Amino acid sequence: MRKKQHHKKKISPKKKWSAKLHLWFGLSVGIIVFIVSLTGTLYVFKDEVQDSLRKEAIYVKQNEINKKPLSIEILREKVSLELNEKYPVSSVEIPLDKSKSYRFLYYDKSKKGWNYFQQVLINKQVYVNQYTGEILAVYNEKYDVFNILKYIHWGLLLNSEWGPYVTGIPTVLFIIMLITGIILWWPKNKNARKGRFWFNWENVKNWKRKNYDLHNVLGFYASFIALIMSVTGIYFAYPYVKNTFNLTLSGYWEPPKEKEVKSPDSLMVKRDAVFDIAAFQTEKLYAGSSSFRITLNGKNKKGKELKNLPVTVYGQDGRFSERNLLTFDKYSGKLLANKPHHKLKAAEKYANANYDVHTGSYFGLFGKIIWFIAGLICTSLPVTGFLVWWGKRKKQGKKI
Repeated sequence: MRKKQHHKKKISPKKKWSAKLHLWFGLSVGIIVFIVSLTGTLYVFKDEVQDSLRKEAIYVKQNEINKKPLSIEILREKVSLELNEKYPVSSVEIPLDKSKSYRFLYYDKSKKGWNYFQQVLINKQVYVNQYTGEILAVYNEKYDVFNILKYIHWGLLLNSEWGPYVTGIPTVLFIIMLITGIILWWPKNKNARKGRFWFNWENVKNWKRKNYDLHNVLGFYASFIALIMSVTGIYFAYPYVKNTFNLTLSGYWEPPKEKEVKSPDSLMVKRDAVFDIAAFQTEKLYAGSSSFRITLNGKNKKGKELKNLPVTVYGQDGRFSERNLLTFDKYSGKLLANKPHHKLKAAEKYANANYDVHTGSYFGLFGKIIWFIAGLICTSLPVTGFLVWWGKRKKQGKKI
């Protein structure tokens, strides 16, 4: 009698190429994916951890709340004199909650240098009791663990001009790996699908099989959140990704340039209380907001001189998605423009929300927890994937 011939199952070209791309990209950028995933995951609960550790600096004494806050200019001078830094105070963040202290920020950046530590000249947060002028705490954010994690995640601590490409390109390849992973996971029929959604280890003792299941099952569940995290990540790195979002959401490739707001008051001599005038009007217009930030050094993030005084209003604590922008004359404090969040175009709203979506904070604490778990799984995928490949390689070596 002839023995029955067992024909190997034919693998579709789609799955065959998916397997090759998944393997090649995984081996080539796996270590970077591991680092980016781990640092991003550890960064998710930054606000909660810092708020807990800095509680004494964030809140002022209850018996001082009824006092009138000192002038912003006076507080800025106190900070400048006490810290005696060669750089000017960049901005102040003022909470609407009267029990919270003001936060003065020192930030200056150089275009030179090949790494993060050479580029960031200063980054300090100074918590000040606005009622007494007492400096409650000074934190050197340049060397803070969360800030370092952020810049490892962003560009492996490399120059901000080309560092994002070092992590951005692997992120693009990771997106392809996620898509090919779903293709490889997807079963041909319903019966095969049942065993793909959870672990069936009742009679399994082999660690290779368990590792394979961990890679496949956890990878499948995390892949959809991982795709969101990856796309929102490259949104920061590549202008064409942002422009694609702009085109999809609002019908333009690049946002139209804002018209410069001019005021006849700009010819006046600067009033000493200009920051307080701007702060008073901001609190009146956005009383239900969380906090607002006033630029104090007259420069934007790129170091260029500002012709007016911008004030950014944040709707909720720990969220950047709901932002309102006010523009004041930098000499008189006259309100020149008010751009509330609800009047922004869809692309502008998304631009404000992208960071929150990327970190999960857009969906509240529940979102952060889901993002954290998905981040842990993404961190494990290069490890379990490598072990799958290594196990198959050793098995093939034994047969030879």
